[in-house]
Order: sequence, then structure tokens, then C-alpha cells
Amino acid sequence: MAVQQSAGADPYFPANGDARYRAHRYELTLDYRPGPNRLAGAARINAIAGRSPLAEFQLNLGDFKIGRVRVDGRQAHYTHRGGRLRVRPGKPVRAGAAFTVEVQWSGNPKPVASPWGGLGWEELEDGALVASQPVGAPSWYPCNDRPADKASYQISVTTPSAYSVVAGGRLLTRATKASTTTWVYEQPAPTSSYLVSLVIGRYETLLLGDPGLGGVPQHGHLPARLLPAFSRDFARQPAMMELFQELFGPYPFDEYAVVVTDEDLDVPVEAQGLSLFGANHVDGARSWERLVAHELAHQWFGNSVSIADWRHIWLNEGFAKYAEWLWSERSGGPGAQQLAAAAHRLLGSLPQDLRLSDPGRKWMFDDRLYERGGVALHALRCALGDEAFFRMLRGWASLHRGGAVTTEGFAAHAARFSAEPLDGLFEAWVHGTRLPPLPRQAPAVPARPTHPPTNAERR
Repeated sequence: MAVQQSAGADPYFPANGDARYRAHRYELTLDYRPGPNRLAGAARINAIAGRSPLAEFQLNLGDFKIGRVRVDGRQAHYTHRGGRLRVRPGKPVRAGAAFTVEVQWSGNPKPVASPWGGLGWEELEDGALVASQPVGAPSWYPCNDRPADKASYQISVTTPSAYSVVAGGRLLTRATKASTTTWVYEQPAPTSSYLVSLVIGRYETLLLGDPGLGGVPQHGHLPARLLPAFSRDFARQPAMMELFQELFGPYPFDEYAVVVTDEDLDVPVEAQGLSLFGANHVDGARSWERLVAHELAHQWFGNSVSIADWRHIWLNEGFAKYAEWLWSERSGGPGAQQLAAAAHRLLGSLPQDLRLSDPGRKWMFDDRLYERGGVALHALRCALGDEAFFRMLRGWASLHRGGAVTTEGFAAHAARFSAEPLDGLFEAWVHGTRLPPLPRQAPAVPARPTHPPTNAERR
């Protein structure tokens, strides 16, 4: 695994995260009561100090009452204001040393305010969900909230037994005692804080397809009333999984789940090993199938291969957008060339002042970033040809599995698969703002699986 992490604060969210240390394990023990929306939690965070001693460090956490903060088992001094929990150990943590932070907190979780609305914990009419991109994770647990700081997670949730709990990862145990049930999930893969999700509600669970020997277990969790429509709308997800493994390489996690809430959501949201959809995305007519492909593709691009900071978000969204077009092309819909041409026409009618490599905080979720990101990858595919392009994608996903990457790193990686320099292509499509002409030719997606990248191809 290669990691290209950014140094210092995230330029878009300088108040979030602390680059002076990195977390490598979170163990969260939560008790949630849906009626009063009451959360009590305890976190044990294993971390490693950076190159300098840590006289203090920061976690991000919302408006909760703090019960206790300890560092390596000893009471620590702390202040908690404006979403920042500043911790001062009894004695500084040595440079490069491992240390453990324990935090207890309680209160009524609420979303983090943002230009895109509330982020993170959302109380539903009957339950709750977490959708944190980009900075909503502190709405429910203390974390080093920067995308490059990736850790494994164990999450234990106790809630009334009438409710199901779904989290990304493998369900280890489910134990009922009196009127409550405790669910314990383990996610061993390195996970960014914003990709840690939790859904609490009254759901039915069904298996999507037959994973068979060596297949990927896929489950749906949804209200019983939506089962007939869901069974049609998500019927082709197992085929998407097969296609994306062919094109992008092995699925990077142990299993995949989709949750459909009993309420509408503006857009689906990806999490680690899990995607969240609203009831409005299930109509029995496959109206939103492109989004099913989009969220699944994020498991490779955005979740397993994460970004070093939010300037590089097109490496998440442009790749997932292009995966929509690849699925359409392979499943009998319009081809990627046709879809790229439509996106190009749309972009030509809109202001040309967005730079993929650094869109700015205001525009990081603008539709133009998604569409231009997809067309930029199509231009790269046209330049490389299919055989080299898909070898390049598989190598990218394999080399950086569990890591964090940058636009510069992707350009350098793609250049290894091209006989001609790609500097002009990246300058025009990724670093420039003016819309370049659309390439006129593009070969089809290979009809058969091609071989995985060799060690030489990965280098």
C-alpha cells in the first residue's frame, strides 16, 4: 500500500483534524435511545504521535457533555469549544510513540451545520442515520477528522430491540438482554472518519444474489413495504459487482450493504462497505440504477483509495461518475462516448471557471465537478486505449488500497501506462478551467476480463 498524505491542515477545513498524530484504531461503545434522541458513548482511540512530542492534540467532537478524558490511562486536561476537544496529557507523548485516548461523552446528537445542510447524525421519524461527508463525523463521536487519517473500527451499539443496527463491516455479535440488543461490528480496513456510518431503524434484511465460493456477500436493509420495488431496482447490483471487479480489481472489503431509509434523501451517500439510499430512490422501475452503480464504485474510488485532502475530491466523484457510464455501456444502455458527449454539451453551457484539481470549498460538490471528472477520465481512456486504461485503473486501486492519494500522484501513475506524455491532457482537463474539445474516438469496454496487473505494471 502506498500512501500519499498531505501535510498540515486541510486547506478547505482547517479546523478539522490534527496532522501532528495519526489514529490507527477506534473502539466505540454507544448506547442510543431513539425516542429522546439520547446518545451516550465511550471511545478508545489508539494513535501514534508524529515527528514531534505531543504536549497537546486535538479531536473533533460536537456539542456533548464530556464525562472523562484519559491518555494512556491517566486523567488528562482538556477544553471543549466550537467542535474542538483539545487534550493536554499529564506529560507530553514522545515523538513517534504509540498512545491511547479514552473519551466519554453524552447528549443529544445533531448534525454539523455546513453550506450543504446538516451533516452527520440525523434523527429520523423512527430511528437515526449517519451521513458525514465531508465533515459530519464529529456529530456523534470524537475523531481526528481528516480524510487521510484512516483507521480500523469496532463499533458496539446498544438500542431497543425493536430496532436493527447496520454499520459498515462485519457483524461480530448480536446479543439481546431484557428490552435492548447490542450489535457489534468490526471494520478492519483503514477507514476515513467521514466514511464511518451507522443506521438505526426497523428494517428487513435480504441477500442480494448468491455470493457463491469466493463471492462478495451483499445485503439490503430496508422497510418491509419497499421489498417488491427494491428487489427490482437493485436486482442488477450483483452484476455490477462482477463488472467492477473485472474493470477495477477485487472488491476491497469483506462485504457490501445497502440501506434504504423509510424517509427521502436528497442524494444517496457512500460509506465504508455501505451505501445509504432514501425511499425516493426505490420506485420499482430502476429509475435510479446509475446511482446504484455510482455508490458501489465509491467502494474502490473514495473509500479504499481515499483522498489526502478535500482538494482532490474529483478522484472520488469523477471516477464514480465514469463508473456509471461503464455500467451503462456494458449493460445495454448508451455507451461511454455518448454519455461523455452529453456531459460535454452540458458543461459547455455552464460557466467554465471550475478547476478539477482544486475546485475550492464552495464548488467541491458542484455537478460540474462530477461531469467534468467523468469526461476527463474518458479523455484519458481515449488517449491510452482500453487495454492500458483498465490496466491503469486496476493498478491504481491495487497500489493504493487502504491509502490516501493526490491528483499529482494519479497523473504520475497514469503516465506509466502511456507511450506519449500526458502533461497536456492533465493540464487541459484537470488543472485548467476552459473546456477542451471532446475526443472523437473511444474503444469499447473489453468484452472479457483481462489479467490483473503484474508487479511490473504496478510500479
